Amino acid sequence: MTISVGDTLPAATFLQMGSAGPEPVDLAPRLAGKKVVIFAVPAAFSGTCTNAHVPSFIRTKPLFEAKGVSEIICVAANDPFVMKAWGESTGAAAAGLTMLSDADGSFAQALGLSFSNPATGLLNRSQRYSMLVEDGVVKVLRREVKGGTCEISGGEALLAEI
Repeated sequence: MTISVGDTLPAATFLQMGSAGPEPVDLAPRLAGKKVVIFAVPAAFSGTCTNAHVPSFIRTKPLFEAKGVSEIICVAANDPFVMKAWGESTGAAAAGLTMLSDADGSFAQALGLSFSNPATGLLNRSQRYSMLVEDGVVKVLRREVKGGTCEISGGEALLAEI
């Protein structure tokens, strides 16, 4: 079943690079009592993810904060080493976006938003989406319908719905 507006996000533990290496990040405390934006990309360092999706949330971060959003989290089915390097190379880390690794794609799978495209080497990845979550409940969900695009799920599009 695919996650929908009004649903509570499932429990999830991601990985993030810390000073001593990869560290687990429990999603529930990050969401408790807060407005949080979560957006997911199929692959770090891919064209649309790097040139459109991440920059859209860097540009709109102050506008989300003005609407009470406490954190913007980017999730991808890449390892935490890749997510750290990608966050640094795109400027996402410097802008204050949180880059989390759904290394095995289990979060995407639990949301019903996973896919595989063996021809491109993308296995157990996340579909491209963005969502506003309040206290763990999905309030707005924007999923891309066409691969390789970032029109429906970009920062500006999500911001317009809040």
